[in-house]
Amino acid sequence: MTKNKNWAKLYLFVVFILLYTPIAYLIYYSFNEAGTMNQFSGFTLEHYAALAEDSRLLIIALDTIRVALLSALIATVIGTFGAIGIYFSRRRQTQNMLLSLNNILLVSPDVIIGASFLLLFTLVGFQLGFYSVLLSHIAFSIPIVVLMVLPRLEEMNGNMITAARDLGANHLQVLKEIILPSITPGILAGYFMAFTYSIDDFAVTFFVTGNGFATLSVEIYSRARQGVSLEINALSTILFLVAFSLVAGYYFIQQQRTRQKLAHMDPTNHEKAVTP
Repeated sequence: MTKNKNWAKLYLFVVFILLYTPIAYLIYYSFNEAGTMNQFSGFTLEHYAALAEDSRLLIIALDTIRVALLSALIATVIGTFGAIGIYFSRRRQTQNMLLSLNNILLVSPDVIIGASFLLLFTLVGFQLGFYSVLLSHIAFSIPIVVLMVLPRLEEMNGNMITAARDLGANHLQVLKEIILPSITPGILAGYFMAFTYSIDDFAVTFFVTGNGFATLSVEIYSRARQGVSLEINALSTILFLVAFSLVAGYYFIQQQRTRQKLAHMDPTNHEKAVTP
């Protein structure tokens, strides 16, 4: 058993090395004075200074974050209520059909989704730009949120809902006081996943962007064809640190919530103890 655990730890270590070595390499050369990724000649912050002066790239970065925040928020609201609707479907066949439709969107190639949206927008005469990208990101983020929220609904104690209804609670009160607090971790996880997928997406965005609007992934692709500038390294470093901070913050919040729950459940908690 101990030998298996050691192999598992070694495998995990190797996986993390493979995942984070390219990121570390990118961050390291963002401080390279030589301006290339071939040889490190000295430490400098000139690429970060050049990034601060590149107004086009900064505007694109802000637009990318704006699309990601909005699409993740809207997709989280729609996906959460969609997951609740699937969970409370009375017929098992209806539930399975809705889950299958949701999973099909998850496994569909991004190229197919992007081409489908392009055809749809062209057919209805919808102008390509910010709103076409936003709608597309909302659409492919909704199944991700549903997938994050459904397991929390499965773990929820159904007896609490029954008891609340027996006590006269209406549907809104049950939703507000029981369902949403129970699935909050799943909602937050769905939001962060949708946000990450939106920032990271290239294939779908490449099809539906237009009229001068671009996201970071499309802009980096365009610049990479002309030779990658270390400004991209600097920007990627900043985005990685922001993403790392968000994940660390989410983990910290979850740890605090867990400690609070354990404190309320602890029979030795003097604040909750009942003295005779």
